[in-house]
Amino acid sequence: RRLRSAPRRTERKQPMDLSSVYFIIGTSYAGKSTAVKNLAERHHGIALEENYHDAKLPELDRNEFPNLCYTRDLQDWHEFIRRTPDEYITWLKNVKKECEIIELQMIEELLARPEAQGKRIFVDTNISIGTLHRITDPRHVLVMMAPPEGGINRFFDRPDAGKQFLYRLMLEEPDPQAALDNYREMLTRLHSKESYEELLNAGFPVIWRDENRTIEQTMDLADK
Repeated sequence: RRLRSAPRRTERKQPMDLSSVYFIIGTSYAGKSTAVKNLAERHHGIALEENYHDAKLPELDRNEFPNLCYTRDLQDWHEFIRRTPDEYITWLKNVKKECEIIELQMIEELLARPEAQGKRIFVDTNISIGTLHRITDPRHVLVMMAPPEGGINRFFDRPDAGKQFLYRLMLEEPDPQAALDNYREMLTRLHSKESYEELLNAGFPVIWRDENRTIEQTMDLADK
């Protein structure tokens, strides 16, 4: 008598346990990088700082991650700053989608390592609001925001190496002022009213940048 084989069960991957992971999202010039670094130091944890996904860049497939690989494979960086604001914003949105895939993979890999056991992990992330609601406790996500003029007018004031590199490129252009105006238009669109409202209504705690507050006081707020 022939036995009928049992139907195969599709194995469902268990969701990651993110109970030790804390995410920070928000606008530029809001203090996200500082918060991730300082909270990790305060809690003897692990910091996944801004653009931590860059560690995976060398191994990415251009066909699978065309937007991230655009800067990796770029021969002339002047091409980067000559794009129109529309082109830049579209590219940036697509980059964030690709970053989400890589960041989730990197967090999963980190959680499996012995050195991460029992430690809190603080992440300056590109993961979308919708995905964060799906994968983690809303109390494990913090929104940090700064007034738009900070991210637009003071973007190149910081000693960040990447921002200073872009600034130097613009000064090398035939018309430096036009290049700066073009980039500031992109920053203006990036800091639109709609983008601010999306963050404010995301359903996560919000901390606004306050120049009268010390870093330590801001970290106390983030802890809460």
